[in-house]
Amino acid sequence: MSVKVTQLSNGAEGVFIKNDRFNTTLVSFNFYMPLKPETAADYALLPFVLTTCSKEYPDFSKLNFKLSKLYGAELSASVEKIGDFQLIKIAVSVIDDRFTLDNESLCDSAIKLLTQLVFEPKVKDGAFFDEDIAREKRKAIEHIKGEMSEKRLYARKRLIEEMYKGEPYGTSKCGTEQDVEKITAKSLYGAWQDVLSHAFLRVNVISRSMPQGLFDGIADRLSAFEREDITDITQSKPTKKAEKINTVTENMDIAQGKLVMGFSSNTYGDEESASNLSVMCDIFGGGPYSRLFCNVREKMSLCYYCSASCVKSKGLIVVDCGVEKENAEKAQNEILNQLEIMKSGNFSDSEFDSSLKSITDSLNSYNDSQGLLDRGYSVKILKDRILSPEDTADILSKITREDVTNIAKGINLHTVYKLLPKEEGDK
Repeated sequence: MSVKVTQLSNGAEGVFIKNDRFNTTLVSFNFYMPLKPETAADYALLPFVLTTCSKEYPDFSKLNFKLSKLYGAELSASVEKIGDFQLIKIAVSVIDDRFTLDNESLCDSAIKLLTQLVFEPKVKDGAFFDEDIAREKRKAIEHIKGEMSEKRLYARKRLIEEMYKGEPYGTSKCGTEQDVEKITAKSLYGAWQDVLSHAFLRVNVISRSMPQGLFDGIADRLSAFEREDITDITQSKPTKKAEKINTVTENMDIAQGKLVMGFSSNTYGDEESASNLSVMCDIFGGGPYSRLFCNVREKMSLCYYCSASCVKSKGLIVVDCGVEKENAEKAQNEILNQLEIMKSGNFSDSEFDSSLKSITDSLNSYNDSQGLLDRGYSVKILKDRILSPEDTADILSKITREDVTNIAKGINLHTVYKLLPKEEGDK
């Protein structure tokens, strides 16, 4: 696998990821905008509206018929938080031309369709159509309500809101239900213009060969927009150490309590600068070999599940577990005790080796999925150098026990969020 980067215009680049293992070509537009409460909902809704209709395909039935003619090409849309930025992704995957009848060029047709969806939306008089907006708003609100009903997701989301109150990262990637309700046909059109004018853009292409003229065509499309004040994607801020530990408790009519703990660290960034953080986090609470799983869950039976994950772009570690109300404080104390063990370096060689092998195996699996590869390269935005999974695995192979211990010493509890069952008689 090889990677080649091509500059398309101011704040826009194309990344060709050559990989011979797949029988399809995937092309994705990845727009990065600052994460702000006032714009998050519009930007989050935008890719889903753009992938359901366009100027040439004004309704989904016509668009779906076009996709079926392309041997079932697949469109996808998503929105994510990458550090202090909102990633707006639109992608198409289509079978390689070598598998078509009469050498039909499906790839060119699929790429043309994708660029039409991005650059030629179904609009009139400076606005999208109300019926298209209303349909996607309903779906967005259902998604937000679904997060509320899934209490593990809800508890983690509430921790982030409390931990990053007043900061970009505390903003939900989809906005709030109220923000979605406020979206209008004109406000979404303004969001579309803002994205094409100010977003940092990375176009990923994962294929056996580079589609001829693709990047030149995108550069021509971008020239129609005044590309200025481009989002600076290198400016994601690290998590600050808390002056005082913040504890937030909510009570709901639930059977199982949730305990979520957020920790700051002394490092943040991409794989090159924060790989030791990911190894430390994995030994701490990543897999079935981890200290949290083996001790807090299995040996002491203080929780139903207990795991840790890290957000390298923010230098953030989150521990979440499902607990009985009476065990919440005990679980919290033991989690902190296990962190102290990590800081003292008293983890075993077996735990260290198992973690390195698990993370390396995960990196190797990226080459089995175009979707994973695409996402992997989409989050590598904090440095000019774009690391491949193999590059990252090489960095991991050089990490030592001392590196893990040193990074653990800089980890500090920041915020604790508890979602607990109501007491009998509570309203």
